[in-house]
Amino acid sequence: MSSARGWRSFALDGALAAVVAAMLSLTVLATPGAGVLDLAAVLIAAASLLAWRRAPLVSLAISTVCMLVFSAHAQPGPPAAFPVLVSVYGAVRAGHRLFPVLAGVVFLGSSLAGSLAGATGAAQEQQVFQNTTLLLGWFLAAGVAGTVSMHRQAYVEQAEQRAAEAERTREEVARRRAGEERLRIARELHDSLTHSISVIKVQAGVAVHLARKRGEEVPAALLAIQEASGDAMRELRTTLELLRDADGEPGEQDGPSGLARLGDLVERARSAGLPATVTVSGERRELPAEVDRAAYRIVQEALTNVSRHAGAAAAAVRVDYGGAELVVQVDDDGKATRDAPPVPGVGLLGMRERVTALGGRLLAEPRAEGGFTVRAELPLGEPS
Repeated sequence: MSSARGWRSFALDGALAAVVAAMLSLTVLATPGAGVLDLAAVLIAAASLLAWRRAPLVSLAISTVCMLVFSAHAQPGPPAAFPVLVSVYGAVRAGHRLFPVLAGVVFLGSSLAGSLAGATGAAQEQQVFQNTTLLLGWFLAAGVAGTVSMHRQAYVEQAEQRAAEAERTREEVARRRAGEERLRIARELHDSLTHSISVIKVQAGVAVHLARKRGEEVPAALLAIQEASGDAMRELRTTLELLRDADGEPGEQDGPSGLARLGDLVERARSAGLPATVTVSGERRELPAEVDRAAYRIVQEALTNVSRHAGAAAAAVRVDYGGAELVVQVDDDGKATRDAPPVPGVGLLGMRERVTALGGRLLAEPRAEGGFTVRAELPLGEPS
């Protein structure tokens, strides 16, 4: 954007220099006594206008000297002041005061002295004073226009700065409110879930201890409850840490929440009474943290749905390490059919949000042979 604006300004300055050069060249040709030196002076002065924005003092110095040479030799009158006027405007617009005033005084004084020296009568002297007064008005107008442009430019820059500051303030307020909301959610989760899960874990542990103390066989479901409550406490602590620290990552002391724990997850499902198998294909390798966590959560949610709602006899988990993507699929032989598909719940919605955030694809629908399938294709590149 700034590059295009710079080229547009340069093109406008070039057009201005060309117009002034053409006008002054005609003036040189129409002025008696003007020669090659005068033509070269006006062309150099016109060319200096290409720099009136970027180097206004350089343009002012070159145009003033060249037009003084032209005025002293040929005495063309007011047209000789055009390049100097543009340079005075540019210098004042850039914030300079002394040099434009000096250039105006030197040019007007030299022009007045040269014209008076060549005047032969009262009428010509009066005409010289009129031309000088006219030029003085033009120089004052150029200075005023430059001052107005300078203040306008300063106002625009201040307005842009205020807009940027307001935008930054809005972002800071939004971040602060988001942080406050995360803390509120963390407190609510801690108050509502931590105590209940802790009670479940303690009661399950007591039941297991009493059963072993009496020499009885501990029910598999009770062991699954004890293990699941411990995992829930660990994952809840990790979630609370993430909520309290916007830039945080899950704590390493609690272990990874990824496919490294897939075996424990499937074993828990079996302990709860759901026969489950795991098939892993492809070369196992380290996955991006977001993909690893998303794959684990998808399998976890799918197995939970199978245990709670599908009425299935078995579930099959398949993990395929492809070259460009990771494919996670969970199939069950439950009661879902394409004629009577289950109503999507919060779990499926959460899966879809995770997969979409990673730029992947999710298929969750009844199978043709009966049962339900969940298939997530997760790209192994950067999140989209």
